[in-house]
Amino acid sequence: MQVVYQRCCGLDVHKKNVTACVITPNGKEIRTFGTMTDDLMQLADWIKRHRCTHVAMESTGVYWKPLYNLLELEELHVMIVNAQHIKAVPGRKTDVKDAEWIANLLRHGLLQGSFIPNREQRELRELVRYRRSLIDERSREVNRIQKVLEGANIKLSSVATDTLGVSGRAMIEAMIQGVEDPEALSDLAQKRLRSKKADLERALKGLIGPHQKMMLETQLQHIDFLDEQIAKLDEEVRNRMLPFEEDLERLDTIPGVGRRAAEQILAEIGADVKNQFPSAAHLCSWAGMAPGNNESAGKRKSGRTRKGNKKLRHALVEAARSAARTRNTYLSAQYHRIAARRGANRAAVAVGHTILTIIYYLLVRKQDYVELGSDFYDQRRKDIIIKQSIKRIESLGVRVSIEQSA
Repeated sequence: MQVVYQRCCGLDVHKKNVTACVITPNGKEIRTFGTMTDDLMQLADWIKRHRCTHVAMESTGVYWKPLYNLLELEELHVMIVNAQHIKAVPGRKTDVKDAEWIANLLRHGLLQGSFIPNREQRELRELVRYRRSLIDERSREVNRIQKVLEGANIKLSSVATDTLGVSGRAMIEAMIQGVEDPEALSDLAQKRLRSKKADLERALKGLIGPHQKMMLETQLQHIDFLDEQIAKLDEEVRNRMLPFEEDLERLDTIPGVGRRAAEQILAEIGADVKNQFPSAAHLCSWAGMAPGNNESAGKRKSGRTRKGNKKLRHALVEAARSAARTRNTYLSAQYHRIAARRGANRAAVAVGHTILTIIYYLLVRKQDYVELGSDFYDQRRKDIIIKQSIKRIESLGVRVSIEQSA
């Protein structure tokens, strides 16, 4: 095979040690280093002494990150490779052989690096992902409050839409303070919830014990703490997103994509998608939103989506389900058309694929989103729909005549 890189290095990364194999025109050399910062700096110096230009390693958990951060500063071309793409021959696996195998593949240009964004985007991505985890934790804490209330025979969620809304929060705090009279608790309802006062009195009649009051108080304090931390992260993310404010406003016009969803999507893919992804299809495939391509002997097998960026996939599916609840939009019509045949989950993935495709072209062309309308697909198939409808009605013994409206 043709040698593409004359001087290269393959790394087999673990938690406590790194096995490195350097291949140069002078030969091959293998050494093992620790993973402390001093050890990694020695590794970087050792690689530079051999005048290596390219370094490759597996994407092993989070253990590649410290090494990547240091080698990136040395202006080396570092490739993080999917471990599934570089499996060695079974039965011949050791750390030394793994490092040698990676170095050989890299030397002959047989490795394809994963998308690793620059340092600023990596930091933004960590902040956005951590905020997402705190929001999910807050949702779990709200569910725990609901569970405690159900255990105390309090059916607040059966009447109030938001258990922790202004009215619900006031009622729960009153319960913690010892108020047990359903009438007094229902008087705390505000605005439209006051019209359901009779139902509230029945729902708030329960048997709440001291331990449940203590649990509710602790859970409310935890939610307040999470709200405070989420607000801090919102401010930090907002400051870091200032250079991309125009792109965020552009994405916010897509049905189902709100401000937070736009921030999360932009943090995952970056604003310069044209230079990173050759086409919208490449971006959708990288995100794991494209159907699988598995065919053998002329038979089409499972078309399950591949494993891609889980955080981005979660945001897109969430946006797709939100778009499905909008009215008179193309995305909503697409969701319901696919869900009727293939189910809600497949429809959500398909609409998420469409949303990501739209985002790609909005960022590349710097254009605003144009709504096609809920009847866009029907207008393209107008003659076919009319013909099918007439045939179905006439099968019931009715004659149909068509007249074009003005």
